[in-house]
Amino acid sequence: MPDPVKAAHYIQQLDEARCDDNWDAVPELVRKVRKHAPERACLTQSATTEHAIIKASVKSTPDTTPSSLEAASQLPALLTVIENEQAHPQDRFQARVCAGWLHWVLREYSLALQRLPRSFDEDLPASDAPVELSDWTKVCALKTAYLRANCLARDGQRKGALDAFEFALPSLNTVWNATPGGPARQQIRYWAELFLTEYCMLASQATRDGEKSLSEGNCLSGFRTWARYWAGAAKGVAVAAQDQAGISGAGGYGFRGSVPRRQVWSEYYSALSEILQRDLAYPPSGVTVPVSNGETVSARAQLRAELKKVETIYQGLLFSETKFPRADEERAEVEEFVARVMRNWTILNGRGWKEHDLGTGGRDSLSRGTLDTLYGAATKTYHSTAILRHLFTVHLAVAEFDLAFVSFDSWFELVKKGKARVEKTGHREPALDDNAIVLETISAAIAALCRYGGREAADKARKISEELEGLIKEWANLDPDGADPRDLVPPRSVALAWQNIGLANAQWARMTYESESRAIFQEKAIQCLRWSLSPEFGHVVDVRGVFALGVLYAEQRKLSVAIELVKTALLSDKAIEEHEELHNGPYWRERSLIPLWHLLALMLSARQDYVLAARACEGAIEQFKDPIVLFGSRDLNGGFRSEHLNEAAVEKAGGDGIVDEMDDFEKESILEIKMTQLAILELVEGPTVAVNASTELLTLFPRLFGDLGETKLELSKVEPPKTMATMRSVRDSMFGGRATKGHQPRQSVTTSRPQTTQSVATTTLTQHTSSETAIDPQSSRRSLRSGSLNGRSRNSLRKRDRSGSRQRAMSTGPPVPPLNGDKYQPTFEDPNGPQHFTFASRSVAGTLRPETTNSSALSKRTDGPSEVGTGTGTLESFSPLLPFVQFSQEHSKRKRKGILVKVWLTIAGFYRRASLLDDAQKAIAEAQKIVQSFEGDVASDTSGALNTRTAGWGMEKSVEAVLADVWTEKGQLSLSMERPYQARADFETALTHFPDHPVAIVGLTNILLDIYSENLLPPPAVSGLDLGGASLTSDSHEDHQIFASPPSRYPDLPSEPLGLGPTKHKPAFRKLDNEEVFDSDDDEEEATGGRSRLLGPQLPPPYKATSLPLIDRLAARDRAYGLLSGLTKLGSGWNYSEAWFALARAYEESGQGEKARDALWWVVELEDGMGVREWGVVTAGGGYVL
Repeated sequence: MPDPVKAAHYIQQLDEARCDDNWDAVPELVRKVRKHAPERACLTQSATTEHAIIKASVKSTPDTTPSSLEAASQLPALLTVIENEQAHPQDRFQARVCAGWLHWVLREYSLALQRLPRSFDEDLPASDAPVELSDWTKVCALKTAYLRANCLARDGQRKGALDAFEFALPSLNTVWNATPGGPARQQIRYWAELFLTEYCMLASQATRDGEKSLSEGNCLSGFRTWARYWAGAAKGVAVAAQDQAGISGAGGYGFRGSVPRRQVWSEYYSALSEILQRDLAYPPSGVTVPVSNGETVSARAQLRAELKKVETIYQGLLFSETKFPRADEERAEVEEFVARVMRNWTILNGRGWKEHDLGTGGRDSLSRGTLDTLYGAATKTYHSTAILRHLFTVHLAVAEFDLAFVSFDSWFELVKKGKARVEKTGHREPALDDNAIVLETISAAIAALCRYGGREAADKARKISEELEGLIKEWANLDPDGADPRDLVPPRSVALAWQNIGLANAQWARMTYESESRAIFQEKAIQCLRWSLSPEFGHVVDVRGVFALGVLYAEQRKLSVAIELVKTALLSDKAIEEHEELHNGPYWRERSLIPLWHLLALMLSARQDYVLAARACEGAIEQFKDPIVLFGSRDLNGGFRSEHLNEAAVEKAGGDGIVDEMDDFEKESILEIKMTQLAILELVEGPTVAVNASTELLTLFPRLFGDLGETKLELSKVEPPKTMATMRSVRDSMFGGRATKGHQPRQSVTTSRPQTTQSVATTTLTQHTSSETAIDPQSSRRSLRSGSLNGRSRNSLRKRDRSGSRQRAMSTGPPVPPLNGDKYQPTFEDPNGPQHFTFASRSVAGTLRPETTNSSALSKRTDGPSEVGTGTGTLESFSPLLPFVQFSQEHSKRKRKGILVKVWLTIAGFYRRASLLDDAQKAIAEAQKIVQSFEGDVASDTSGALNTRTAGWGMEKSVEAVLADVWTEKGQLSLSMERPYQARADFETALTHFPDHPVAIVGLTNILLDIYSENLLPPPAVSGLDLGGASLTSDSHEDHQIFASPPSRYPDLPSEPLGLGPTKHKPAFRKLDNEEVFDSDDDEEEATGGRSRLLGPQLPPPYKATSLPLIDRLAARDRAYGLLSGLTKLGSGWNYSEAWFALARAYEESGQGEKARDALWWVVELEDGMGVREWGVVTAGGGYVL
């Protein structure tokens, strides 16, 4: 007879058996429930039908017809009990779901949709109070949601199906609310996985077909629920099927006939990647991640975290389920995953994303993780060219240049063999890179070698360019009708290839030791760059090509065509591309044009158009509209805060200015423009005014590069009155401001230089002003680049103006205005009148237009082919060919120290030319301290990859070269102090560090030639006592000089000329007993056989010598000739006018008049097109590559 207690117990067991997928126990439990609870007929009938469906599904095959299933016979009885059930709403709901399931199994989808309830609420009376649902009722709620959506999808109602899934998402709370400490029931997980798999795949397909948008707020809801499901989300519930290897979520297939679980993760990763690549609004996940300071992370940081999590899970599943292929197999899914990872990496590592958006580790951690992915993918593919190509790119981004080019060499070898194999067999290999990708990758390798490498890298680039040229000639002329479309090369790739062939030849022309072939390489470089700008490729004003070609023309003094070419690029219409800021960062076009503005300024200064040259310097900054955009809102009038406070402020504000997002190369370009601006100021107003403005370099440097943390050594305790002289803010001072142009009375201003890493309460550089007039711009320009002896007579050709038809404007010497940041705004107002150095706020671009100026820079004089770049066009968006290279902190610190040394030496040059020699010594001392720290950093490197002789990747100069710069400046300072022999020792020391230093060689050879011509007197054997104006009884005078040098004034020597005297010396002799005997001053005679007549007379004692021996003079002349001959054959000296002028003098002293004349004419040509600074400064050590 019925027992209610047993009935409840067996009903509970039946519920658990169905939830735990224990269908074998269901028939017996149904019998017992019928025995003890006959009123639950609806429950037992639905359980019997479900058991029949399960058994029929297990036995079914693809050929089984729906009508042959035994479960179909259960449908009439099930429908009957549904109609009769009124007391138990959960039993009725379960039976209705079972009926709909049976119709779905019988492939009667329309009937199934009619039978299936929307939710449990349909069977629950409105008056009833909330009831606790059984576990099987919860399973049925999931089941009906999935079956209804599936039926709608099969009927073509995809939108309705997606709405059904979204409506039923709350039913998944069953999974999250499972019993704490244990997994959800098996049937719950089974139907939940069916539900989520169908939902995610359907949503992904709808997104691809355009029916659903990723910009919707709920576009990721299904995928996030899937991730939560596999993570076991709430209450620490673990999913039973989780992989024991540590992967969140098991792989394989969720059920028979379904898609792989990793496919859902793949679609999830694809959706996130699409949001990233299209820069869509990130759908909020509902989870706010706090950070240490109480703020919340940005949407980009959340997107990056979610993307990284999904990528890790999918990568683990993919690699664990993929075996290494045979040679004839492909792993398309692995290749597609790698391509997607690299597209994401390109954006995340680009300039559009900030460092703090990338999470812990920033770009370095991002790239290291990508390298791990690539190496893992390499173990699942066979000779994948795409993976090797990506390895080259990512290794390049983390500044591992050696590994990068090992990967490139392997990739190039595989590509060449693969292309040869395809040409031989005619069978295309899907994994082989197409022709356009090959050309672009080789172009990137050449650009990287030329940008970051030295001479060996330039040689490698030249060899690669020869192979690239052969590939272009082979692939660029393919017949579009007969060739495979994938083999056709677009014009953009062809233009890029020709451009980089030109770069390789130009770089090698600068590096080669074969002077005879330099002109050939330069001409080929120009030809290739002109081809890359050909209209047939559609890139008439490509920034990279225009810049490289402009620098080449400028080096060859073809200024007219170079100026027109650069102007065309600067004045062209800007092409607008979608998502440019995402890939390249804000104001990328303006940032890419900074070197072009700098090049234009140098070329205009070479044409003596100092007004336009100064405005071009201003134009580099004015293109940002407001200096605050570039430099931010930090106040530079006072001292800088400590670095950690600055960094905190940057992080809080997301970056104060564009400079905070620039790399060191871009920052150095801005600093170089400031140096050029000061050089122009020195030309026009004289070195005195330049001295007053030079400390702005020390203000700008810490704003750009921060605090280097160097030891602060106190050199002087003199504290002059503190003023605001030359200490204007970046907005008003760095590149001129908008102030009155009025003439200010000159006054004496003295200020201490700003606090920098090297000088906090240390050296005091005197701000010197006086009433002296401005110097001749031409002679000042020479002094900027010459280390010649002061007061030494030069050839008359050197003294006269090189162009009789173009006279340089001479400053009439107006009073120097007070150097107050708010009042002194130097400007060029009237080219024909007194020139005051001010940058007005007028439009620079408008000033440069031909119709608004008659300056010589825009004249019709031509120096070369004028057809290049004369046609106006659209300025192509400058998409970086190379990735964002993240150097190590140690490398960046070394590079910044090298830049700071350059800054101090530049300041020392200003003070030296202004005759403020003590302050110049102090500036050199500061530079020397930084070099010592630089050398210590290199010596402490434990990797063994660094040494003091070679610069290394990404460095402009080696430690030895920087030391040579310091000693060269010391030598020039010694010349200013009238200490030629000390200068000779300094130049010799510079050459021991760097034998090919151009300025040191010229300075030393000028001294040697003066020794030969006896213009320089030999030092006395016993120097006189120089008390320096002090008495013997006065206190000892402290000497602050940094050199241990002989006295600056020598005692008077005999009136006869010092040196060797006549070249042909005829010693007096007399005959004695048929023997010729030389007379001696000591009345001591020596036989003729004791000394050769070729050696001249016997040398007098040192204290009686008034000239050097002839052999010493000849040795000095020949050594000077050897040094100059070698220098003028190098890439650093072939167009160095000072070296050629000194060489002409050496020829003249040697009696080679023809060669001297040829050299002097070459000097005239070089000087006629020489800018205020050398051309190499426009790229901050990057050669010809932007």
